[in-house]
Amino acid sequence: MEAEKKRRSLLYDTSQIDWQNLLYGRRALFALLIPVIVEQLLNSLMGMVDTMMVSNVSSEAISAVSLVDSVNNLVIQVFAALAAGATIICAQYLGKKDKEGCNRAAGQVFLTVAVISTALTVLCVALRKPLLSLVFGKVEEEVMADCLIYFLLTGLSYPFMALFSTGSSLYRAAGNSRFPMVVSVISNIGNVAGNAIFIFGLHMGVAGAALSTLLSRMACTVVVLIALRKPGQDIVFRDYLRIRPDFRLIGMILAVGIPSGIENGMFQFGKLAIQSTVSTMGTAAIAAQAMTIILEMLNGIGAIGVGIGLMTVVGQCIGAGRVEEAKYYIVKLTACAEVILAVSCVLTLLLTKPVILLGGMEAESGRLCMEMMIAITIVKPLVWVLSFIPGYGMRAAGDVRFSMITSSATMWLCRVALCIYLVRVWGFGPMAVWIGMFADWSVRSILFGWRFLSGRWLRHRVLR
Repeated sequence: MEAEKKRRSLLYDTSQIDWQNLLYGRRALFALLIPVIVEQLLNSLMGMVDTMMVSNVSSEAISAVSLVDSVNNLVIQVFAALAAGATIICAQYLGKKDKEGCNRAAGQVFLTVAVISTALTVLCVALRKPLLSLVFGKVEEEVMADCLIYFLLTGLSYPFMALFSTGSSLYRAAGNSRFPMVVSVISNIGNVAGNAIFIFGLHMGVAGAALSTLLSRMACTVVVLIALRKPGQDIVFRDYLRIRPDFRLIGMILAVGIPSGIENGMFQFGKLAIQSTVSTMGTAAIAAQAMTIILEMLNGIGAIGVGIGLMTVVGQCIGAGRVEEAKYYIVKLTACAEVILAVSCVLTLLLTKPVILLGGMEAESGRLCMEMMIAITIVKPLVWVLSFIPGYGMRAAGDVRFSMITSSATMWLCRVALCIYLVRVWGFGPMAVWIGMFADWSVRSILFGWRFLSGRWLRHRVLR
């Protein structure tokens, strides 16, 4: 009994929690998490549908989309880091009951995101050919032609994607995850419909897929910006042209966003290094890896939704000074994520064969994809959750540097180095990517578990 009490005290001190007045009761917690999970799940499903549509065009088309999306995902992670910074800072302000400070921070977030996303658009669109050649080396001529078209149109969508992501994060920081979910669902449905029209109706190939993405991102951004103007909300954003830089607030945002951006960026750079290695294996391996990545994202998306919601909960707890409650929610939602992940891994494996058939994948690509998905389904439930979910909560408390250093180190030392070694020395195929990934998850789970139990993540503060 005493040993059990001691173990639980390492997680959270039950005597310090006001169980009658928890910041988020069970009903409120579900109201926050379920829309986030649904949104993330539908985003992933729509991405899979997009991939299946493009894969019916040609192997060159799916290869081009896969290669460009490797670069696009790097940019998306920069925006995701800034959005996470917005969620954490605004949630902590709201936990302190400081709506005025929250709204000032929201304006600075939008200003920062608008400037960064516009600059990235200009850079990526202008330099897309040398950038693709630098990252992936010599690519087949037909694939490169599709890459350039797809990169041009998706690059133009960066500012809209960034502003929508930021607007959604502000709603989640205030505990309203339903509205961003509804907008995202409508946008994704519109994107799929646009793909059907542009790809199959007008036979525009990868250009049609990219154009549909651009238009859907523009539409959802306009909707969110209009919605944020409504008075009476916790966060109200208007008078865009009157916003002036507040470098103290921008510094706070970047203090959270930059380490998170570096962490996310290292992941994507690592993926690019891996993708560059995979691109030498031929079109069949590239196509198999592209579909496997989509399916692996699908089976983990529910758990990621829990992590995104956890940032809001922990941010508000820390802002309100309810530290033990923050620890309680990290433990509770990590367990919840484990159950969701195990179920979704099994369901995704059952869907893999039908997806391969509906996607019109070549036999060799389908075989490789199935082999990789079986391995992922076995290993991922064992180590993935501890390597990611507690980190969302600890970052919400301000512990971003540890996460950045740990994640970057394990990415390059485990995931990238091991993959390249297995491919170059032992002649492994695309399965080498996932062996490296499994090693990365395993080491991260140990380090993040230790960090949480040590309590050192609570020594940091975002608001001063």
